[in-house]
Amino acid sequence: MQEKSLKVLDANKTFFSKISTTISKLLIPTRIGINGMLINMKRNALLKAYNNYIENINNEDISKKEALFKKYEDAYSLYLESIDKHIMDSVYKKVKNGTATNFEKEALANYYTVISLKDTDFNLYKFKKQKYLLELDYETLLTTAKVKNLELYQDMYIEKMDVIYKGIIKNYAVKLADTLTDKLDRNKIFDNIFDTIEEYMQNILKLKIEKDENSMSKEVLEDFDRYEGFDVGKLDARDIIEKQMILLGISRQIFTHSLPLVVAEQCYIKLMKDLRALIVGVTHEQKREKIYQLLMDIIEEYNIRLLSTKVYWEKPDMKDEYKKFWDQYKKIAVLKKQDVKEFLKEREILFLKYDLKKLNESMHDYRNIIRLHKNKLVNYGVMKTLKNSCKTFNVSSGQLVKKRG
Repeated sequence: MQEKSLKVLDANKTFFSKISTTISKLLIPTRIGINGMLINMKRNALLKAYNNYIENINNEDISKKEALFKKYEDAYSLYLESIDKHIMDSVYKKVKNGTATNFEKEALANYYTVISLKDTDFNLYKFKKQKYLLELDYETLLTTAKVKNLELYQDMYIEKMDVIYKGIIKNYAVKLADTLTDKLDRNKIFDNIFDTIEEYMQNILKLKIEKDENSMSKEVLEDFDRYEGFDVGKLDARDIIEKQMILLGISRQIFTHSLPLVVAEQCYIKLMKDLRALIVGVTHEQKREKIYQLLMDIIEEYNIRLLSTKVYWEKPDMKDEYKKFWDQYKKIAVLKKQDVKEFLKEREILFLKYDLKKLNESMHDYRNIIRLHKNKLVNYGVMKTLKNSCKTFNVSSGQLVKKRG
């Protein structure tokens, strides 16, 4: 009797439990419909406010322009709140009741990942949540919106996403510039920076180019084409570093203020450090040579794209040293149009000498890569190998005996 009684009173199988679950499932579509209508209303209000602001952006009446901008920002906040409410009221309850699609389950999981940042990094949370909510509604619009509404929305979407991505990058840059950040955290921040730039390339820059290719500089378009070459297939360690080099190069134009020169310099130094470790770890001669060529490319990008734009130098002698290097490079650069093979050879000799000097001055143990650099310079005939030798006194013969090492 006791066992039978327990089965009857099982909370998951009672008549009232079944009725409650059924009512919840019936009410969820209604909530989705109401929230969908609210989002649509808030979105339309936002687009109207955005359009008014853009039309008056060159208005000489500053007070009117400021009022329109405030209206646009208020509409944006209300719009994001409506999407947030939709997730909590609808998606959450669908997941809880077991009626959610895989997309909705994944969306909720991502939502809570973003929310978890609130207590540990509020600034990052602030930008990541806006990004998440905008992306969620944009994905919906791609399948449901009319072309006219979608185009208008895309303009606002790109404008907001530019601000958000720059905020995220700046947040990481500040942490990387902090001397108290330990090595493990720094490596994670480097990865976050590269991942964020790549996300921007895929989701925003690509959309910008599709909408108006003529608004992009030739250099940005060329870098984007190079990046897309890595979009297919599995990448090895060398390919990943090369892709990161391209991402870093394009960030120098897009995230100039968000990713300050001092932080970008650290990113380049890390890539060169990773490549040196890769060179030492590879025994296959052809593979090693390919990695060496990438190291030459990164040294060139670091010096040409970054150091050549550097205004403030910590020490005057560092500036003078770079000027000498720059003058040497300019003499070699004229060969690029005349004889590419000769240019690459002279460039490698110059860069190997440049890198050797840096490595010899470093506090770290770089003896393996130094040895490989020297071997390459010996092969080019610009450095000689001096055999180690010493003399020891032979007691029995009473003569000095020469030994070679």
